[in-house]
Amino acid sequence: MNQPEYHYYEPSQGHGLAHDPLNSIIAPRPIGWIASVNPQGQRNLAPYSFFNCFNYHPPIIGFCSVGWKDSVANINATGEFVWNLATRPLAQAMNESSASLAAGEDEFGFSGLTPVRGTRVAAHRVAESPVNFECRLSQIIRLLDAEGMQLESWLVLGEVVAVHIDKALIDEHGVYQTTAAQPILRGGGPSAYYGISEQQRFDLIRPDDRK
Repeated sequence: MNQPEYHYYEPSQGHGLAHDPLNSIIAPRPIGWIASVNPQGQRNLAPYSFFNCFNYHPPIIGFCSVGWKDSVANINATGEFVWNLATRPLAQAMNESSASLAAGEDEFGFSGLTPVRGTRVAAHRVAESPVNFECRLSQIIRLLDAEGMQLESWLVLGEVVAVHIDKALIDEHGVYQTTAAQPILRGGGPSAYYGISEQQRFDLIRPDDRK
């Protein structure tokens, strides 16, 4: 088999390409659409492209903020936040919520979204989103490089304490239908997003489960 010709680089020395390929390689990525409130009750809503789930029981999700932004400051102060599923019908509103607004200005109103106070937390969920996770803060971790130097990036982890799912996304067998929600995923560069479809699905069975 012919070996491919590789583009090799060391990140500390630059990538040598037109655009940094990292976000395009680690893609598509789930979107952390994070709602929070500050101690005065002012709402904040922002999307984060570094987001995922990290534990089953209890469920732990997390996002990373490059910079100590309002979301991190609010969650650090109140210990609560809500994750909202970003979907194709909500893509434009999600994008609008990324605007750099003046302190205290409400991204819900700016994006034309409806805030609904959480059941278990004071932060508000996006009413138009078909899935919301209410979360309590478990950890905020400042990232370090390989030399132990502190970076201006913070990983925020939260335990999911309440879940809201549109019943239309659950079939008659009680199974959540992933593609029915039309989730959108973050690609590389400043503008790339992707969707998923049932036609792209394939199934694999783990070796230990082949019995």
